[in-house]
Amino acid sequence: MPDAEAPTGSPDALDLAIIRATQSGLPLVPQPYAAVAAGLGLGEDEVIARLAAMQASGALRRIAAVPDHYRLGWRANGMTVWDVDDACVDTLGERVGALPFVSHCYRRPRHLPHWPYNLFAMVHARTQEDAAPQITRIAALLGDACRAHDVLWSTRILKKTGLRLPPAAAPAD
Repeated sequence: MPDAEAPTGSPDALDLAIIRATQSGLPLVPQPYAAVAAGLGLGEDEVIARLAAMQASGALRRIAAVPDHYRLGWRANGMTVWDVDDACVDTLGERVGALPFVSHCYRRPRHLPHWPYNLFAMVHARTQEDAAPQITRIAALLGDACRAHDVLWSTRILKKTGLRLPPAAAPAD
């Protein structure tokens, strides 16, 4: 599970303006990119091209709809934590991360002796009972390389947003 590559260039002032205009979501209109463009005094094609370039460079990971899984009834959110042999954690982590029900998968350092876990995988279900087969499937995939695991169930949402850029500074007189 290699780290993501850093973007090759920094966003310029116009890119940052586009990010600020879209960071809370695209407008819910038939032509959202045209609406963003109009608000910035740009053409729709330029906004689309700049977003595509930022995505290609790695400055933006993705542009996607983000459903509220709690409102959709998916309330059993469990961060499964696994003590996996370091010799195969990367390979197995890639396989766990590819499972359709795993939304996040990370390798993290152990903090011995109290925290032996080095692989984290987030699963979502309507109930904890519904999540049990998912957890069993991860355990089967990890097999003998896994020495122990646990599930940390979410009890509340603390934050549901990504990075938010501050408003642009006013020009100096």
